[in-house]
Amino acid sequence: MLTDYGYVGLFLIIAILFAVSMPLLPLTLSLLGLVPKKPNPIKTSTYECGVETIGKTWVQFNFRYYFYALLFVVFDILIVFLFPWATKLKQLGAGAFVAVLAFLLILMVGYIYAWMKRVLEWK
Repeated sequence: MLTDYGYVGLFLIIAILFAVSMPLLPLTLSLLGLVPKKPNPIKTSTYECGVETIGKTWVQFNFRYYFYALLFVVFDILIVFLFPWATKLKQLGAGAFVAVLAFLLILMVGYIYAWMKRVLEWK
């Protein structure tokens, strides 16, 4: 049993070392002079799909795109949670049914709130 905790501790140490070393690796290599640094205006110019940009390169998107994307993710996760529940509905019993009803109620409150705030209208 103690060896199991040893493995977990070893993996935790490796994970922490990996997380610390990855941001420090490029900095260390640049300080040692192993990474070439030759700044050039062409390197810092905006490049997209091989076509020269026309006009401003910074385009601000409408914030409503983010709301639609967020709602898509919420309802996509809804399907991910409901499918396994629906396949084992008879085996799970009444407790699981009440839990899913509470889950759906929370989602519907959020959906109605978004509807009332007119987030779903495209202007």
